[in-house]
Amino acid sequence: MRMFFAILACKLAYFFGHLIGRGSSLPGRIALKMYPDILSKITLPEYVIAVTGSNGKTSTVEMITRVLSSQGKRVVTNKEGSNLDAGIAAVLLYNCTFGGKLKADALVLESDERFSKLTFRWFAPTHYVVTNLFRDQLTRNAHPEWVYEYIRESVSESGTLILNADDPLISLLGKDRDNVVWFGMDRQPFSEEKNSSVYDDGAFCPNCKSRMSYNYRHFNHIGEYYCENCGHKKHTTDFTVTSADLKNGIITIDGESLIKLSFKSVYNVYNILACYAVCSLAGVEKEKIAAEISDYVLKNGRVVEYYLGTSEGTFLVSKHENSVSYDQSIRYLVGQDIPCGVIIIVDSVSRRYSTGEVSWLWDIDFELLNAPCVEHIYLLGAHAPDLETRFSYTEIFPEKISVMPDIDAAVDEIAAKKHDKLYTITCFSDKAKFLSKVKIK
Repeated sequence: MRMFFAILACKLAYFFGHLIGRGSSLPGRIALKMYPDILSKITLPEYVIAVTGSNGKTSTVEMITRVLSSQGKRVVTNKEGSNLDAGIAAVLLYNCTFGGKLKADALVLESDERFSKLTFRWFAPTHYVVTNLFRDQLTRNAHPEWVYEYIRESVSESGTLILNADDPLISLLGKDRDNVVWFGMDRQPFSEEKNSSVYDDGAFCPNCKSRMSYNYRHFNHIGEYYCENCGHKKHTTDFTVTSADLKNGIITIDGESLIKLSFKSVYNVYNILACYAVCSLAGVEKEKIAAEISDYVLKNGRVVEYYLGTSEGTFLVSKHENSVSYDQSIRYLVGQDIPCGVIIIVDSVSRRYSTGEVSWLWDIDFELLNAPCVEHIYLLGAHAPDLETRFSYTEIFPEKISVMPDIDAAVDEIAAKKHDKLYTITCFSDKAKFLSKVKIK
């Protein structure tokens, strides 16, 4: 009876909350208040797939959901991005019968890396994907090794771990464990011999703290590593990107599955590979996986095409307080080698908490924008002066940079100019402030 009333309260709160446009975590908080361990009592489907890590969670979950749904499976997922424990509780209970059985063939969850230990204390994923760990929201999360400990506490003995073998910190989760599946990427034409990022989180072995060596890096600390002191090294991969042609947007997995990229970035390659691995383990034929995600355009708003005045633009969501996310967006636009204007917006640092801490701007490789294809750079938002200070330490000529704190006025001024192409880089907290002013394609 207690379960019945908790689920009823959740369903009612969820329904009325959506009517008035409120967030989806409150129903979960209500249910957990009424029945704190209710998530341990519900009946889950055969496949409980969870994805966590610093970057790529939402995109990977969306693609997994697409592939499984295409095979006729009923999938429940937290597609609204409610990835904390209360938000996940709301999604589960709303989709349960009053007897506590989830009405699905598969449950696919995005879990905040820091809160994963709270969510998975009640139930264990059958397939648990960990994508990567980067410096992300240091005000909230501290160093990646702190976040690693949170994730480690969420890992149970049961279920299969699906790990990014190219990340030396993440790979420690699979140490001395049998039920692990590894995914990664072979050396590619864009791989580098040495770290080219502003900082190097791969300088030291996360296992013994000795100096780490690399055969190559795809970006930052992601690549083929080995520690001569303790032997920690990249594991042999079960699912492998054997070829990646980012310029033409084609990758090959395991030398046989060819997939076309709608978004030609190394980030997207890793998300696709994680999806491919999970869906293969869930019994979907490789040819069908490749067909479903080839040329797939994500619906999560991470990449949005728009018009501003007479210019065409691409909006790239890049997490504030996450320099690697910014670096990848910058590398993507520079790699297109199209004459362009670049708009960078930092107005509200976070949606979750109030902070004006912007030291993370110094970790971003803005020097990459000193490229012939970048015609002009527009710095927008309340922190435009902070961006201006950061750019003053690059070799980019000041006359190529406009500092425009007023976003509305800036958008009007940029609309009056002509660029063959515009790229806009900002975070979720500032996304609507720009997209509400432009015409979406």
